[in-house]
Amino acid sequence: MLVFSSLIFLFQFLPAALLVYYVSPKKLKNTVLFAVSLVFYAWGEPVYMVILIFSTIFDYVNGLLIDKYRHRISIARAVFVGSLCGNLAILGFFKYVGFVVQNLNELFGLHMQATDLPLPIGISFYTFQTMSYVIDVYRGKVPPQRNIITLGTYVALFPQLVAGPIVKYGDIAAQLTSRVMTLERFGEGAVWFIRGLGKKVLLANNIGLLWTSVKSTPLEELSVLSAWLGILAFTFQIYFDFSGYSDMARGLGKMFGFDLPRNFNYPYLSRSVTEFWRRWHISLGSWFREYVYYPLGGNRQGLLRQLSNLLIVWSLTGLWHGASWNFFAWGLYFGIIVTVEKLFLLKWLTRWPNWVGHSYTLFIVIVGWVLFEYEQLSSAWAFIGTMFGYGARELADRQAIYDLTSYGGMFVLLTLCATPLPQKMVKTVAIRWNRGGVVIVTALYMIGLVLITAYLVSESYNPFLYFRF
Repeated sequence: MLVFSSLIFLFQFLPAALLVYYVSPKKLKNTVLFAVSLVFYAWGEPVYMVILIFSTIFDYVNGLLIDKYRHRISIARAVFVGSLCGNLAILGFFKYVGFVVQNLNELFGLHMQATDLPLPIGISFYTFQTMSYVIDVYRGKVPPQRNIITLGTYVALFPQLVAGPIVKYGDIAAQLTSRVMTLERFGEGAVWFIRGLGKKVLLANNIGLLWTSVKSTPLEELSVLSAWLGILAFTFQIYFDFSGYSDMARGLGKMFGFDLPRNFNYPYLSRSVTEFWRRWHISLGSWFREYVYYPLGGNRQGLLRQLSNLLIVWSLTGLWHGASWNFFAWGLYFGIIVTVEKLFLLKWLTRWPNWVGHSYTLFIVIVGWVLFEYEQLSSAWAFIGTMFGYGARELADRQAIYDLTSYGGMFVLLTLCATPLPQKMVKTVAIRWNRGGVVIVTALYMIGLVLITAYLVSESYNPFLYFRF
């Protein structure tokens, strides 16, 4: 699989893609970008490229049919329902069939066999995008796209193909046919890309080593301090990993003339869980809100209906991340917390000092990451028990002290980088020093790129956590 934080992508694929794209005439740019995106996807999974192309053609035809029979409501509705069922069937077959069969076997003592197929990379992301296109055409919010290459460019756009952000068709429709590419926008995109690459390679990868070490240690050998250090490491790793990828995607989008939506807004500064989910994976929350929560009735049909809608949406959000009970529990966990906040807790939090809301939110989120990371719920509960002293060997042991001293400085750096402070400092330098500031900032980004490259040359630990979804 070709990832943004690989030397092949940085120094072979991306330069070649940009060169071919910029020398091609305007009328062929979508064709070139579509072809480049297919090559990017096929690099890791050439067989599953067929599914991506099928989904594109399937919903291209559905969009045209819905528009053609718009005045014959029964036919348009049948095509619309067929499109939704088809998309969900593809997603369900690859992502959920094994989970359903396994649970039916355990529940009824059956012996059904399910084909163990690898999950196509990014299928959850691009399926939601094709569904948003058909839904918006059916609603009359956007006209159908009559150029299949243009629609294919939207579906397969490689900067956000395999891990988002989830881009709704209406938000990018105009850019697919007319977009501005300037040296200034390209430079802005390069800054976003290098910043995201630094988050991923220098921050997420390094702190991820601590979590990998803690998770691989038998629970009975963990101290309370080790458990907390481990899950704090994962808390930072998943943020800098995913937000770093999203920043890279946004930067690449700008290099090719697109404005992709922001997916993270310093979520660990939130003062409530409700606020946290307005700042974390913004595009996913927006998708569920527009295409699930509001159609269910949202908050327009009384408090009880609103609360039940929240629990439904959060349960689906959990299952979207994976076919496993831990993801369902993780989604339901946040659904219950958000529901409680809607009922009364948000009013209390607004009256209390800010640090109370921050502390409460971080505590809830950190505990939630345990549910997210452990596929077996029993292991998750056991780890949470260790965090609070149940079953722990001791409060702190030699290994925990060693990890604390080794990674203490790293935790301070991660905490600072999870706030707007570093970016504000860079902007201040650029503004106060005028041209000299621009030179300094440019030099800092170039030095950062050199450090990143050196790290990638020497290190082999380079996972992308959200690629598995």
